[in-house]
Order: sequence, then structure tokens, then C-alpha cells
Amino acid sequence: MAIALSDLLDERQVILRLRSRKVPNALREIVQLLAQNRKIDNPEAFLEQVLAREQVHSSAVEHGVAFPHARTDLVTEIILGIGRSRAGIPFGENEVRAHLIFLIGVPQQLVNDYLICVGTLARLVKDDAIRSTLLRAENVHEFLDALTLETP
Repeated sequence: MAIALSDLLDERQVILRLRSRKVPNALREIVQLLAQNRKIDNPEAFLEQVLAREQVHSSAVEHGVAFPHARTDLVTEIILGIGRSRAGIPFGENEVRAHLIFLIGVPQQLVNDYLICVGTLARLVKDDAIRSTLLRAENVHEFLDALTLETP
């Protein structure tokens, strides 16, 4: 049975005020949060894999949203950490600023579930009203509510 986006959302895995201004440091902030919540046993190795993938294929930033990820044996289930930056983090060669970062770790055997989840996220953040709510949310509950409310 495919995993639902709501199964991946956890208020303890959301940072609404990323301190970092560069990709590696911003991703490290999110990875540390995932490690604190026991989602990753080896956070440094996981971060290295995400950064290595970013070097080869930078996350496409569209509408100020990035989806850095790693397909890895370092996780046993799909994990999702979310960071928001008001200033934006410059991604890729063009240094397009991402204000919302959805960091995903996926085990090799769950690639189909990953594609469903990232597709759902991409569809949600493409919606101007939802994206605006995510960018303005005052707290994590408001932020997560915007991702879980049914959309037309």
C-alpha cells in the first residue's frame, strides 16, 4: 500500500526559520532535526549522499521550492524534513532561491512510494494559495495544515 503524504509530516521535523544561507548548511540543519527525531542513524553519511546528489543533479527550484533527496540504504522508511527560509537559499548553478526545502530520504525499495509523495508535494506547492500560506505560516501547525487540507 502506498504511503500517504500525511504519514510523513511531523511537526518535530519542520524548521520555519532556517539560519543558514548556503545549501550545505541549510541541509545540515534539516538533517540534524531528522537525526534528533531518530529518523536517521548516520546523519553525516546521509548528508554526504544528499550533497553528492546535489552536485550531480541540483534540485530544480520552481516557485521557490526545492526537493533535495537521496535514495539510500541509510533509511528504512521514507523520511521528510522541511525547512523554510525567508531570505531563500541559492540552489544550483543559477542560484535560484528556494524558500521552502523538502528534504527527502528514501530506501531503494520504496522508489514508487517516493515518486507518489514528491508528486503530491510538488502539486501542492505549485498552488499559489497553498504556497503563500506555507510562506506566511506563523507556526508549524498552520504550516502542516496547509499541506494536509484537501485541495480541489
